[in-house]
Amino acid sequence: MKLVIAQMKHETNTYSPVPTPLARFAVGGGSPPEGDAARAAYRGTGSAIAAFIELADAAGADVVIPIAASAWPSGPVEDAAFEHIAGRICAAVAAGCDAVLLDLHGAMVIDDCDDAEGEIVQRLRRIAPEVPIAVTLDYHTNLSHVLVDNATVITGYKTYPHVDMYEAGMLAGGILVGALDGMIEPVMAWGWKPLLASIMRHAPEDGPSGDIVHFAKRMEADGNVLAATLFPSFPHADTPYTGLSAVVVGDARHGGRQHAQAVCTHMLKMAWDRRDEYVFRPVPLAESVARAKALGQGNPGAPVLLIDHCDNCGSGGAQDVMDVVAEALRQELEDIAIAPIRDPAAVARMIDAGVGQHVKLALGGHTDMPSIGLRGAPLTVEGRVQAITDGEFVVTGPMYTGVRMHLGRTAVLDTGRAQIVVTERPHEPFDLGVFTHAGIDPASKRYVMLKSRIHYRAGFKPIAAHIVECMGAGVTNADLSVYPYRKLTRPIFPLDPM
Repeated sequence: MKLVIAQMKHETNTYSPVPTPLARFAVGGGSPPEGDAARAAYRGTGSAIAAFIELADAAGADVVIPIAASAWPSGPVEDAAFEHIAGRICAAVAAGCDAVLLDLHGAMVIDDCDDAEGEIVQRLRRIAPEVPIAVTLDYHTNLSHVLVDNATVITGYKTYPHVDMYEAGMLAGGILVGALDGMIEPVMAWGWKPLLASIMRHAPEDGPSGDIVHFAKRMEADGNVLAATLFPSFPHADTPYTGLSAVVVGDARHGGRQHAQAVCTHMLKMAWDRRDEYVFRPVPLAESVARAKALGQGNPGAPVLLIDHCDNCGSGGAQDVMDVVAEALRQELEDIAIAPIRDPAAVARMIDAGVGQHVKLALGGHTDMPSIGLRGAPLTVEGRVQAITDGEFVVTGPMYTGVRMHLGRTAVLDTGRAQIVVTERPHEPFDLGVFTHAGIDPASKRYVMLKSRIHYRAGFKPIAAHIVECMGAGVTNADLSVYPYRKLTRPIFPLDPM
């Protein structure tokens, strides 16, 4: 048995000012890994592609990995980058195979196409009309009919933070192997609702998604369906497909089509009936920081987390907006660790100065965001260079376990009140390693400020006494009314009366 296994992952924020060339998909520089290098990068990790590799090896299959491309969220992917990645995958399938397993995202937009995942799977279907194709997708997928019509099996993550990527891969791959063995005849039902759900209301532990996911798991466990997935959407991608959806896989040999449709319909109804719970209602920044300060002064015995969710690189943010940092310093929070601020020029300044030296920096604020009318505003800070690192560490927490992270050159500025981790490359802090690799123990701090939305919970929630969400500024703003949508399918809740 010959299997083609590939990865093409990017969550595209169409309002992000951060460009997305091919180099952004590289692992630690160069170009995206292929073949043995891709296997070495992902085998044994907590990822969907790792599950595919493990299943293929267990089956004794001949495996071809034409490319494993994954990039931090940013603006639309350049056509040349997409064509490079898609070209590698298409060439491998054209060379002949028995099945294809794809680790995709589901919200990738390229210069000339609003549905990159649908485009790649459609191209593969034209090349190999009868070859089964299994796809895993991110929780924040904007699902299109093109992708559903051309895939054999689709599964997605059920967690946020995404700590079940490996399990989603195992589920999709297991169904595909069953189909190849003649034991399963997969059929899919899917549906979409005009519901633009704020990402800060996506976490299963916070709102309606939890009950929907619980129902989906129960249907899988009861054997009614093979797989059931909710996709709350990625609302920062302005496309006709943006909105909440669900996909359910059944077995046609056992009434699977009818069961799949019934489960899918019920999942979507649950979401629509509770749609108001997907609306995010912000609190003014100064009020949030004051609340965090008061909680920290109460000697909680563990850090208070301040979550700067409007400038999260994990959703396409520039990661250099300084509003929350400035307010925390203005209100004189003591003993606060901050990570990360992306500012290559500041890193270079600190490296040139050296550890122990005093520096004064215009930190962050170098990125304008014309899509939402926001100009960059650096923050003047000064202090001692505390540490310099290569920015590399291996994740030990539950999300992307075992994957090596590449922050680029990294430096820590100690202002007296704050220890600020400054990096050359973007990184959403979902693992303690963003601090510990630079010699900072976040668990010992009074306050920890993170540029994240929900993924921080994977590594930092266990050490937190309290969590305070801080409404700063940026292209990952949870208030969806700030975005000038042009391509959305309208009307859509909550932007329109429905």
